[in-house]
Order: sequence, then C-alpha cells, then structure tokens
Amino acid sequence: MAAETLGTGFLTMAVVGSGIMGERLANGNVAVALLANSIATGSALVALILTFGSISGAHLNPAVTLGEALRGAITRSEASLYSLAQFAGALAGVACANVMYALPVITISSHTRTGSTQWFSEFIATFGLVLVIRACARFNRTWIAVAVACYIAAAYWFTSSTSFANPALTVARSLSDSFAGIRPADVLPFLAAQVAGSGVATVLFAWISPGASDA
Repeated sequence: MAAETLGTGFLTMAVVGSGIMGERLANGNVAVALLANSIATGSALVALILTFGSISGAHLNPAVTLGEALRGAITRSEASLYSLAQFAGALAGVACANVMYALPVITISSHTRTGSTQWFSEFIATFGLVLVIRACARFNRTWIAVAVACYIAAAYWFTSSTSFANPALTVARSLSDSFAGIRPADVLPFLAAQVAGSGVATVLFAWISPGASDA
C-alpha cells in the first residue's frame, strides 16, 4: 500500500506539475505544452514502474488493479486496499503539484472535458493500456515499464481526451485548475469509460491468449 501510495503520488505530480510548467513556458502553444506533458509523464512512468514494480506490481491505477482482480491475480480485499492507496496517493500528489507552483493546495478545475468522443477515447485509452500490461506481463516482462510509458505517451496524442486512463488521476486532476485539469462534473463519465475499458480488455486478453490461471 505504501508503494502504491508513493508511486501514484509521484505519477500525479508528474502529470499535473509538467502540465502547469508546460503551459507556463509554451506561451499559449497548446501543442508544445502537451508535448512536454506527455514526455514527462512517460519518463516518470518508466522510473516509477521500475522502482515499485518488484514491491507492489506498480499498478498505480485502479483500472489496472480492477483488471488484476477480475482475472483472479489478487483478491477483492487486496484490490480494495490497492485502490484506496492509489486514490490517497493521487490526492496527495495533486496537492503537492499545486503547492510547488504557488497555487492553492486544492483548486477546482474549470477545464471542460465532455462528450461522447472523449468518453469513447477514455475507453480506448484504458482498453489499450490494460492490453499492453497483460501481454507484456505474460510474454515480455523485462520491457513492461518502457512499453507502458510509450503507450501512454502516444495515447496523449492519438486520443481526443489525452488519455487519462486512470480513475485515481482523473479524480485528482479535478482538483487542479490547470492544463491537466478536468471539471468535477465531467469526472463520472470518464471513470465509467475507464472501468469498462479495463474490464473488456481483461476478458478479451483471457480469450485471445488463455493461460493456466485464466483457464
């Protein structure tokens, strides 16, 4: 739980902090700000997965934890504790990011992110993330940190929602009125899409690549 809390906290700081820094330095160029945001997030993911992977598995994401619970790799009680730690870490991380940039500890976001295209994007982003994790965990474990980081960095650009793909970070980002933020009113559909994406990806992977544990 400590590893999941720390890891998710630092991931949130990387996402929100680099968003704030990118926006301030880009002088209104949204593409440059998003590029900075995606590079920082991908780089942080590699470091954090390598750091905490051997301790907790470095889920850092309730959607990933849900997938592990669905396939029976962890119990429901373990999944609940993991998710609690991840949400706690994300909330602490967004508070730290805000403070580092001289913003109020908590600022409610006014960044609108809504509509069926963005909800579908979140489904696709989370679906792809869970597929990458499951396939690499089974067939190419050495490269899982790099694969996950590359996928998320790419998904920042090929999804219209900029790939939140993480319920804990989605909630936390509603508490920072910055480049990476999301209005609280827009959070729930994002969470639903992420949960759906994780579930469908887990079931599909068990079908296309069944293993002893899946059987």
